[in-house]
Amino acid sequence: MAASRLPPSALTLKQFLRRQQVLQLYRKILRAIREVPAEADRRYLKDWAREEFRRNKGATEEDAIRMMITQGNMQLQELQRTLKLAKS
Repeated sequence: MAASRLPPSALTLKQFLRRQQVLQLYRKILRAIREVPAEADRRYLKDWAREEFRRNKGATEEDAIRMMITQGNMQLQELQRTLKLAKS
């Protein structure tokens, strides 16, 4: 049996795809925060988002990660709805 060329810490395909989902969500949240009109609110939300992602960085359980992604998407949608209402 041939030895694997991948380092022992390499991600599985499923882990890689989940990681991409998390990074995509993070970018979407930061882009939405840029739309917030007040500088203090923008700074607060950006710090909050960074801290939430940093705090959950070490999560490894698949179900927990999926739940956090779902919650993050719901919070993103709420922020987008709030910004849309504020503009109208």
